[in-house]
Amino acid sequence: MFDFKRLLYVNHTVLGIIVAIVFIGLVTLFSAANGSIYPWVVRQFFRFLFGLSIFGLIVASDSRWWSQHAYLIYSVILVMLMLVELMGFVGMGAQRWLDLYLFNLQPSELMRVALILALARYFSFLEAEETQRLKNLIIPVLLIAIPVVLAMRQPDLGTAILLLSSGLAILFVSGVPCWFFATGFLTVAGSVPILWNFLYDYQKKRILIFLNPESDPTHAGYHISQSKIALGSGGLVGKGWLKGTQSHLNFLPEKQTDFIFTMFAEEFGLIGCLIVIGLFCVLFFWGFTVADHSRTKFGKLVAIGITTTLFLYVFINMAMVMGLLPVVGVPLPFMSYGGTAMITLMLSMGILSSISVPRVRKSISS
Repeated sequence: MFDFKRLLYVNHTVLGIIVAIVFIGLVTLFSAANGSIYPWVVRQFFRFLFGLSIFGLIVASDSRWWSQHAYLIYSVILVMLMLVELMGFVGMGAQRWLDLYLFNLQPSELMRVALILALARYFSFLEAEETQRLKNLIIPVLLIAIPVVLAMRQPDLGTAILLLSSGLAILFVSGVPCWFFATGFLTVAGSVPILWNFLYDYQKKRILIFLNPESDPTHAGYHISQSKIALGSGGLVGKGWLKGTQSHLNFLPEKQTDFIFTMFAEEFGLIGCLIVIGLFCVLFFWGFTVADHSRTKFGKLVAIGITTTLFLYVFINMAMVMGLLPVVGVPLPFMSYGGTAMITLMLSMGILSSISVPRVRKSISS
């Protein structure tokens, strides 16, 4: 199953960029802890090392294995997601984690990859004209809808949006007709008054604050107001490492997770932010290049799904902390503190690299 010679053909530039972003995250977490490696830096570092080992194992595996076991992987993660409903523990006002004694697992994060694999497997066996038939869309719609609903119940609006978006992206590139998306959009738009009643009170407040941030600056709008202040105060070059006032005086909430980009911007300024954005853009370009050069339809769809999800993660987090989108609790990839998120990201990058290795290896040998 494993061919470790494949590791020789990994894109080392991409791996170096991932390491660079993780390092930037560790530096920011060190500052968030007021110049200490505890409690976040040490844990995040070892989580990255564990994720790096998973990355290596996945690259050493054949991408065909993921196609053969896509439905099984999806089913296992779906069962885990259902178990959250029964035995998941509550943290930060949400029931999203399973206690596995050695560590806590958030199945909704893993479902992002499992859903992409399952949809790619399904559409890889359909011809172009078959995707035009409504009956062939029932299964993929269910594959998307079930985990989205379960994520909403936790509640985890951010992950639900990402699952839905990545799923629709794969449907689009698979050749699903445009009328399907237009009908879905009109249906959702017409159902907004009904869907509003299913949102939790804090989710409604976040949307209302997004529309009018100044309406409640000391309560519901406090997070985004402080985030904007921190972003603006960084200026061109920032206040300097360990010198961010908004974060170190505890005005900035969740500085180690959702708002880590804000803290980084305050200390390293616009130039630092552009460097981080540039590193992510290289990853996006590489991911879509892998999709373009993939020799199989499954590989192409998986690469597009993973890269689109990564882009949405980055875009939503940065837009969120800038006040361009409602606060939905989406972390910044490789930088925000979080165990399952880091493992899932390294797993995703491993699958992308596994898809790219045959092409790279062929070009080198030729």
